[in-house]
Amino acid sequence: MRKISEFDGIDIAVVLPCHNEEMTIAAVVSEFREELPGAVVYVFDNASSDNTIAVAHAAGATVYSEPRKGKGNVVRRMFADVDADIYLMADGDGTYDASGAPELVRTLIRERVDMVVARRAGVVEDAGRKGHAFGNKMFNRIYGLLFGRDFSDIFSGYRAFTRRFVKSFPAISRGFEIETEMSVHASQLRIPTVEVELEYGRRPEGSDSKLNTFRDGVRILRTFGLLFKETRPLAFFSIIGAMFATASAVISWPLVVTWLETGLVPRLPTAVLSTGLMTSAFLLAACGLVLDSVSRSRIEQKRILYLAVPALRIQ
Repeated sequence: MRKISEFDGIDIAVVLPCHNEEMTIAAVVSEFREELPGAVVYVFDNASSDNTIAVAHAAGATVYSEPRKGKGNVVRRMFADVDADIYLMADGDGTYDASGAPELVRTLIRERVDMVVARRAGVVEDAGRKGHAFGNKMFNRIYGLLFGRDFSDIFSGYRAFTRRFVKSFPAISRGFEIETEMSVHASQLRIPTVEVELEYGRRPEGSDSKLNTFRDGVRILRTFGLLFKETRPLAFFSIIGAMFATASAVISWPLVVTWLETGLVPRLPTAVLSTGLMTSAFLLAACGLVLDSVSRSRIEQKRILYLAVPALRIQ
């Protein structure tokens, strides 16, 4: 006999991206089915070389395969292929506590928001590796400076979404940068979101993290730069332009002093370089102004697409 759920009548999809998680996926699927009776659990396998697919099937999950490696590719496929009223995304490695799932869904409904992010308790003190903990803390601070302080844990993969968010999210990233892109999308469009603090666990013994501290850190920094350029082009190009203008002023100052004293410009190559740098600074500022107008137009279009999807209606 199926357990009665407070969410009966709501179409909930639990979506789990996985790569080589045969050790943990059965328990993860079972726990989410227990916590959210009536929800459909989808496992999206990302080119696993172990028995993840068979184990997930046996545990009662609906399994899809995405051959292109990278979490971003999996999330893009999940959001395109699954139809539901509410989506709950977690990882298949067992680090996210399934007992928090009802609270995420409950908060999404109660607060009438489009995304709820599980802020991982203690993740900056213990992320499995010291490099990960330091990087998490640093990147969250950079995010706050560049895009606003809407989130305190931008890398959390434990989130609940409405259909409106999922179907309007472009999902351009290919790898672990996808959570950053979700956060920037919400910040840019001023989409209503909220964070809920939940416990964060460690992988079981023998299960290895797919993160590479240096490689993925560089990719995330590159994503920050790309998204900053795309969403705030005036600030992006103004910063570079200011650097060019400062360099021009520094190298031209001795020439200006000499010219005022003698009326001569003895170092012509330096004068040409200084002029070129200053001209480039003005061109960069002009590019920023033009692209800022383009960016605002794109934001309006994204907002219209977002509003075109019906909001979650719960009685």
